[in-house]
Amino acid sequence: MLIRDHLNLASRNPLVGANDDRLGPRFPDMSAVYPAALRRAAPRGRGRCRVELKEGVYAWMLGPSYETPAEIQMLHRLGADLVGMSTVPEAIAVRHMGGQVLAVSLVSNLAAGISPTPISHRR
Repeated sequence: MLIRDHLNLASRNPLVGANDDRLGPRFPDMSAVYPAALRRAAPRGRGRCRVELKEGVYAWMLGPSYETPAEIQMLHRLGADLVGMSTVPEAIAVRHMGGQVLAVSLVSNLAAGISPTPISHRR
């Protein structure tokens, strides 16, 4: 899934602390973290891969546990399409430094309350 936007629900931010102005501004603009132009170019780069490429909103949760069915319902209501324990802090840091982000996330399991089988990191 191409990440169109994100929800930072981990209550963390990699920019907390003293700011080094050489790296970027104290308060970087986060209105276009994942530019549409980069997302439009992504399908051309997948070559002969026959996997359907969708777009969505990524929710960052701290982990290291999977979410409960109630949390998954909450995330859905907030507009999240997938959830993970990474990606967002890296994207924030890249934007802080003035870079652009193209993020692709591999969805490897259905969420709690959606999956008929227990969720395991071993699969």
